[in-house]
Amino acid sequence: MSQFAINVLFVGASFALYIGIAIWAKAGSTKDFYVAGGGVHPITNGMAIGADWMSAASFISMAGLIAAGGYANSTFLMGWTGGYVLLAMLLAPYLRKFGKFTVPEFIGDRFYSKQARLVAVICLIVASVTYVIGQMAGAGVAFSRFLEVDATTGLIIAAVVVFFYAVLGGMKGITYTQVAQYIVLIIAYTIPAVFISLELTGNPLPPLGLFSEHTESGMPLLAKLNQVITELGFNEYTADVDNKLNMVLFTLSLMIGTAGLPHVIIRFFTVPKVADARWSAGWALVFIGLLYLTAPAVASMARLNLMTTIYPDGPTAEAIQYEERPNWVREWEVTGLIQYEDKNGDGRIQLYNDTEAFAPTAEARGWEGNELVVNRDILVLANPEIANLPGWVIGLIAAGGLAAALSTAAGLLLAISSAISHDLIKGSINPNISEKGELMAARISMSVAIVVATYLGANPPGFAAQVVALAFGIAAASLFPALMMGIFSKRVNNMGAIAGMLTGLGFTLVYIFVYKGWLFIPGTNNLADTPENWVLGISPLSIGAVGAMINFAVAFTVSKATAAPPQEIQELVESVRYPKGAGMAVDH
Repeated sequence: MSQFAINVLFVGASFALYIGIAIWAKAGSTKDFYVAGGGVHPITNGMAIGADWMSAASFISMAGLIAAGGYANSTFLMGWTGGYVLLAMLLAPYLRKFGKFTVPEFIGDRFYSKQARLVAVICLIVASVTYVIGQMAGAGVAFSRFLEVDATTGLIIAAVVVFFYAVLGGMKGITYTQVAQYIVLIIAYTIPAVFISLELTGNPLPPLGLFSEHTESGMPLLAKLNQVITELGFNEYTADVDNKLNMVLFTLSLMIGTAGLPHVIIRFFTVPKVADARWSAGWALVFIGLLYLTAPAVASMARLNLMTTIYPDGPTAEAIQYEERPNWVREWEVTGLIQYEDKNGDGRIQLYNDTEAFAPTAEARGWEGNELVVNRDILVLANPEIANLPGWVIGLIAAGGLAAALSTAAGLLLAISSAISHDLIKGSINPNISEKGELMAARISMSVAIVVATYLGANPPGFAAQVVALAFGIAAASLFPALMMGIFSKRVNNMGAIAGMLTGLGFTLVYIFVYKGWLFIPGTNNLADTPENWVLGISPLSIGAVGAMINFAVAFTVSKATAAPPQEIQELVESVRYPKGAGMAVDH
């Protein structure tokens, strides 16, 4: 059986499973559509949270970024993991206790304002649409290689599958589909990692293999990797980060953005009790940890495999001839995600860090520029092929990559549709809409969101993980402060919350658009997205943390200058924070 046939078999079987689950779990009411009827078991919910959490950015792009940047890009790993702990401890149980369907509904009720709810809808849509672009882009990368179609066709196939099970099943269908997707993606991620760890280190546990000896050289794996890449002009894989401020702000932005993203928060509304929300958080941490502990090993081993494939006799020896390039390079070249240009005409593949510092060494070797460009998003997906693993492993990781992208895309699309149908249409435009009408509005809005996400996914503004990081920054600057102040401060009022959200969102979006070069400022050239241009060296991916600080400051300042919230709102805040029996709390 050909590799293409194996890929189609694995991907097709997984899609059939997802669609079958959607038909079985079809939503029959708005409660089914928004919160899966509110009766999901904590272990089931924990697994669904794991799938929702581990998006294309986690499965496909995170290891690629770590592979390319080493320790410097471990901020993605630290920020997303820390953010989940923050969400589980400070937000999820309290929001579940409040007992509403959506994040904007909580903000609207807590700040006793339809305007606050509307602003929260805007913030949610901006963050979620940005996030879903990364998922659709990731799906396109996976499809373009494994089903041998172009990325646009892959996006359309992914959109059709998501449309079917998300629009039909709502949260109920998505929940049980995500359980299946988690099982697929975690098996797909760990099995190749085990094979590669055994091959490179003799250790079957990738997290331990990362700190084991490289079998061929006898050196520690990371030391071997450092040796190979530094001899080609790259920084040490384990090198420290120069700009500590940007690293701290970026990690913080990912953490609080993670805690503020609504597509995961709404998962905690699907369980029967507050205690179940806490258990869901614990189980989800276990399920997430299985992948996140493996990712650094996958990244390191993929980078070493890539370099030794191009330089089989070592980085100071000759690179392989282009005509003798391995089959995996040929296959990925078709997608356009690997590109080669023979700049010195020697017919070999020169892969190195083309910088001024390395220029004398490159010139002495007769090199005239780096000749191979490898898209970071392909490393995890190409890993089994680089390591010459069996065809069924390649088919499995194809299904896993698509499961990761589609599971999170579905959760985000549900968050967008519920914000439009429940918070915008029912909350503001037509409060008397029937349940049947609201369910139809939810399905229509999700359909429109899928079309928009597919279009934007075909033209993403960066790697999947970078696009997702922008979404986290937007959520950090807008929604997270409002949620935190809504739970832990009785003094912040509606005017303060609205002013804070608008200021945080506006500041963050302007900074991102200016320093990403998407917003032209009259009288200047467009600012390139480089550290030299950033204010205090703070990148657009990190600015969400600063936006959050501005949000908090503006909200508290405006609230202090205006009337305190009504007494019943202050009592509501008390009831959400304190457990039943300790005061006025009622377990919804």
